[in-house]
Parts: sequence; C-alpha cells; structure tokens
Amino acid sequence: MKRWIKWTAGGALLLGVVVVATATSGLYLAEQKRNRYIDIKPRPVAYTTDAQTIERGRYLYASRGCTDCHGAQGTGREFVNDGKGTRIVGPNITPAGVVARYQPEDWNSVIRHGVKPNGRPLLVMPSEDYNRFTNDDLNALVSYVRQFKPQEGTQAVVELPRPAWVLYGLGAIPDAAARIDHQLAPSRPVPAGVTVANGQYVANMCIGCHGADLSGGKIPGGPPDWPAAADIRPGANSAMARYPNAASFVAMLRTGKRPDGTPIQVMPFESLGQLSDVDAKALYLFLTAPGALAKAGGAGAGVGHAPASGEVGLNGGVADAHVVRVEQPKGPQHRPSNVPSVSSGLRMPG
Repeated sequence: MKRWIKWTAGGALLLGVVVVATATSGLYLAEQKRNRYIDIKPRPVAYTTDAQTIERGRYLYASRGCTDCHGAQGTGREFVNDGKGTRIVGPNITPAGVVARYQPEDWNSVIRHGVKPNGRPLLVMPSEDYNRFTNDDLNALVSYVRQFKPQEGTQAVVELPRPAWVLYGLGAIPDAAARIDHQLAPSRPVPAGVTVANGQYVANMCIGCHGADLSGGKIPGGPPDWPAAADIRPGANSAMARYPNAASFVAMLRTGKRPDGTPIQVMPFESLGQLSDVDAKALYLFLTAPGALAKAGGAGAGVGHAPASGEVGLNGGVADAHVVRVEQPKGPQHRPSNVPSVSSGLRMPG
C-alpha cells in the first residue's frame, strides 16, 4: 500500500513538473513569436480620391468585416470580451489613430499580410480573407479608410488568458501572419454579377473561419465555447443543403437565422448583412455549384507553385510580396505594445 502511495505521489509530482515546464516553454515561445521579424517587400497601395473607387471601398469596408472591429467611422471598438480574461479591442484607424504614419506599402503589409510596419506579426487580423483582394479592391478599401475624418478613438488591446498564450507559443493558435502564403498573387479582377467566378471571389471572406477549402472545423483562435465552423462545400452533408434556393440563403445572411427559424450562433452577420444581393447570390451559386468542389482563392485561381515577386502566377496575377526572411529575436527583448487587432467580426454565441 505504501509503495502504491509513493508511486502515485511520484507520478503526480512528475506530471506537475511536465505541466509547469510545458507552460513555461509555451510562454517563452509566445514571446519569441510575438517579436519575430517578417521581412516582406509589399507593393505600395495606390491612393485615389475617385468617387467610384471610394464608393467601392465603402462597400468593402461595410461588407468584409472592417466595421465589426473598427466601427463604422473607423474609431475602433471592443469586439471580444468574454469576462474570462479574453478582451480584444480594434484600434482607431482614422488619421488621428495608429495609421497616421502609414506609408503606401504599410497598408498592404497590414491588410494582406498581417505584418505591422515594423515587421512584427499582428496577433489578430483576418489577412487570410484579405490576402486575395484584387489590387483595385485593396486600393479602394485603403482610399476609403484614408478619407475618414480624424477622431479620437480606442487603442488596440489584446488581452488573453495565460493558457491561450501557451497555446500560441506552442503553435496551436496561429497569428495573422502565420495563416497565409505571403507570396500568393492577388486575384484577377472579376466582373460583378451572379456568376460562379464572382462567388468564388466573395467566398474569400469565409476562409478565416471555414478554411481555404471551406470544409469548416474548429475556428482558429476562437474561444473554447464557439461551435465549429460548418462545412459549406457542395454536397449532401454540407450546411448549404439547408438552403434550397438563393432567396433562403440571402435571407439567412440578412437575419442570422436558418430557414427553420433557428439562430446561427457564430457568424459575422453585421458584415454579411451588408453584402449586395448580387454578391450574396453569386456566393450561393459558387457554394452550390453542381459537380464542383468549392474552394476559395479568387477568380481564376490556379493550382501550382506560388510565384516569386514579379513572377506572373497561374491566376494571372503577380506575387504581391517577396518574403526575404523571418527572424527570431536574439538577446534581450522589450515586450511589444499591444498590436492593432482585427478579427473576422464573429458574434459571440448567445
């Protein structure tokens, strides 16, 4: 009996040592990851004051998740606060905020690549959704944001419980820059219309939660109580089977409810509800295309290697940025300030 007690106590002690060592290692690695340097050479964004371009930018800002984290006027907002140690606040992106000193290439770095102007990774930013923007759409979005009036707003806040930092350090929770291909060429422009090609382009906004192949699963970085994202690929087992026609799908985007009236717990309806009828119907067409396996990635996206900077890709685009190197910090490091925080605008379950 005494021997069994000794073995049990010894096992518990060993387990405790392993847990403490894992947590300590995770926290150390998290600090290293937060301070790593990602050397990319993004193309500068072309600023414009053209009215049609600004209007396109307004539509993208409203329908692609920007308002969910930065507010309608760009002054920032708190969009996650679970009362359990997780609190995330999107920063003020008016000319009075963090973007005041942005150069044309910095916008590209932050939006498409999830990399701050100083080369450090953003912790929370749906760059995997925006990485496939056409150059024209990126220019339009940035041009719209730049015309905001300077206003006081919120500072960026990323507060996570210690276990979340451990998981981040161990690679279970990726940051924005780790979730994308930095050499991916921008999508080719696609005409507006209720077409599969346009629907494929719109579907890029679904990648952050549903994955590049739209098969769903655990939402990266989401709170533990969030349900898994649904499989929205064509097929009998797809969540899309609930929607017999485009009208029922569009109604869901507008109301947040399934055809049977049950509410959907986690979806960025504040943004999805702003999709035009044309884009919403095109998205439905793409997600239900008969005989096709839906995969986001932009109109005309091809299969093959990622083109290097300046190389023409299979999708007709040119690589947006060339990744030179990723460096881990060496020697003593100063703890970085809170980073600009953006998410896909997911609504907490309720």
